Amino acid sequence: MISSKTVLLSLLYFSATSLAAPLKLNRREVPQERSHEPFLTSVRASLALNNPDGFLDPVFGLLGNAAAAQGLGKLTDPDCLQQAIADQAFTNSKAAGDVQSQVDALIFRALERNSGSVGAVSNQCTSIQAVNPEIAAIQQHQDPASDNAAAVNKAIVLELAKQIASVGGDPQDALKSGTFAPGTIGDPTAKGNTCDVADDPDGCIFTQNLLVEDASADEINAAVAGIAAGGNNNNDNSKAECPAPVTVTVNAGAAASTAAAAATSASSGAAATGSNLQTFTGALGGAPPAVTTGGRGFVVSGSDDFLNVAAALGRSCDIQHNACANSANSDAGRSSGLTVGQCDAQDAACRAATA
Repeated sequence: MISSKTVLLSLLYFSATSLAAPLKLNRREVPQERSHEPFLTSVRASLALNNPDGFLDPVFGLLGNAAAAQGLGKLTDPDCLQQAIADQAFTNSKAAGDVQSQVDALIFRALERNSGSVGAVSNQCTSIQAVNPEIAAIQQHQDPASDNAAAVNKAIVLELAKQIASVGGDPQDALKSGTFAPGTIGDPTAKGNTCDVADDPDGCIFTQNLLVEDASADEINAAVAGIAAGGNNNNDNSKAECPAPVTVTVNAGAAASTAAAAATSASSGAAATGSNLQTFTGALGGAPPAVTTGGRGFVVSGSDDFLNVAAALGRSCDIQHNACANSANSDAGRSSGLTVGQCDAQDAACRAATA
């Protein structure tokens, strides 16, 4: 939505390890990166606790790539700056036992980046993996005038709500990550419907009543039903809502029987460590990651561990869905005809097969 072309940066002398004050950015063109100011403020404070990669102010993570490149620190990929800043801030907040700052880092990760023109999308981060699975599960909002933006941004908010609930926060806070009303494609100013007020500590998108929520409170509640607080150790995301299904070729009945048998075997201690309990065979955007016995019970993709197999299988479906949606929103995915709706339908089939 928002142009960051011809952005000129005027930097006060700024230490990469000292983030006590907001960075001053001058002569910007129709930006929106200061619209959610409370989350910039919170992430800035969290990042100041430990900043080994020398990131500059968190605001750079919300700028377009040309401007973001000025705040990379040791990072080399501007597409990944927002994720990397959120990841480090989340790590610091978790070490400090600060739940609200963890929530703020999650919301920061989901905020829309400046994208150059109305209807343009920002690139996903593909060159690095987030350390924290809660951060890895989230993508940034896309321009509300871009293709399929309502469904894409709704999926992002529902996933964000799950991750907020998993750390003990209020999942309804996920709605605060929403963006503006869609602008007009071809707008020569590239402005769309935005605000950008650096000295509004409450965030101009909130004080000017410009926020468009991507989901309802009831949809948030349904998405997080059954998720236990306490990190990523016992998530059960099986109740997330999905749009109307489209045709996806999977043998859900056979997969469901196999998954149920695997769950029974695992619960009785008969499953062998290293055996993949995820038997769903749909592969739009890639196969779901393996679920194996280990950790405190069951391990997904070699990292996330869960107390029960149902939660682990649900997380495996979640990871596949996120990868599929990312592919659908890429240039290659759009050219191949892959849609987020197909990803949603595959996710529903995966959950049915692993119920």
